[in-house]
Amino acid sequence: MELSKVTLEIFSKLEQKWLHHCEGKKTRVLSIDGGGTTGIVACAALVHIEDQIHQKTGDINARIADFFDIVVGTGIGALLAAMLVADDGSGRPLFSARDAVKFLTANQAKLFKEKKLAGFRRRMRFSGRSMDAVLQAAFRRDDGKVLTLKDTCKPLLVPCFDLKSSAPFVFSRADASESPSFDFELAKVIRATSATPSMFKPYRLSSRDGKTSCVAVDGGLVMNNPTAAAVTHVLHNKRDFPSVTGVDDLLVLSVGNGPLSSPSPVKLSRSGDCSTAAVVGIVLDGVSETVDQMVGNAFCWNPNDYVRVQANGASITAEHVLAERAVESLPFGGKQLLTATNGARIGGFVQRLVASGRSNGNGNGSLPPSPCKETAVSPLVNGR
Repeated sequence: MELSKVTLEIFSKLEQKWLHHCEGKKTRVLSIDGGGTTGIVACAALVHIEDQIHQKTGDINARIADFFDIVVGTGIGALLAAMLVADDGSGRPLFSARDAVKFLTANQAKLFKEKKLAGFRRRMRFSGRSMDAVLQAAFRRDDGKVLTLKDTCKPLLVPCFDLKSSAPFVFSRADASESPSFDFELAKVIRATSATPSMFKPYRLSSRDGKTSCVAVDGGLVMNNPTAAAVTHVLHNKRDFPSVTGVDDLLVLSVGNGPLSSPSPVKLSRSGDCSTAAVVGIVLDGVSETVDQMVGNAFCWNPNDYVRVQANGASITAEHVLAERAVESLPFGGKQLLTATNGARIGGFVQRLVASGRSNGNGNGSLPPSPCKETAVSPLVNGR
């Protein structure tokens, strides 16, 4: 081995040891946005995270679930989140990040299969039956077991909006573990959070014992960026996270899915109205940006513990996503463009995860402090 490689390895091990002893335990949260049908930003980020974990641990079998204590997601982000923590029967994740992305890519046409509507030439809907078939296949093990919220190797959180109660409804492993009245099939949970009104009909589902039911539409309408819901859940879930007393005890990675609304002014119809698709895009982006600002403000005294990965341009490939300069929310409004790329920020974050060690089944691992954030920044367009 060359001297330079030996030196690098020594310093890497010393850095991890130093990081591990510098700070107390923290709970690690992975949040994945909804939005869109490809999930290109989330897919690129998740594969890069797991690749970095393999590289830094030397363990090709290590998974994202080994280094996070809770995973949350909305819409297509919920599908990825559930696949990362679904239990294969031995306490290990059913899918690696790369396998989850391959499954999504291979089945994208079936997940979002266009459905012809008589009399509505310009109106597009997707087939619920086609998505159902794909999701049922994803969350059924080889032994035939249909997986539910309880069948996850780490806590999972997935939001939707319930038309019956006219309020958000959040599916969680914590509730499912308490009562079968809150245990739902994973495939149905993902259908519920993906039922975008302009694309799918509202989705009816019931718990395993039939005592709890809802008529769900897309969770993205209220929690497209589910990070705030995740933080709130961890702060109040003392059974799974007894050591968490405030945001000082958290490390959060929030992964976006790229903007849905156009950066240019929205074109109005001849009657002066916005299209339904345009309104949905604005709502989803607005929810995500608002939550990012709120969580950023909550972490203003310890900003190193909250990292947001989001595309700031028209990213069309995973390489573009990782090569883009990262965007960061300012404590009291606005954004700044960092010199570090999304890929570099993920690499630094994974360094902290690996240094802190693997988490246990309930999600109470330890966490080292992060290196200083990138200081060289530049304002975004329009002063953002």
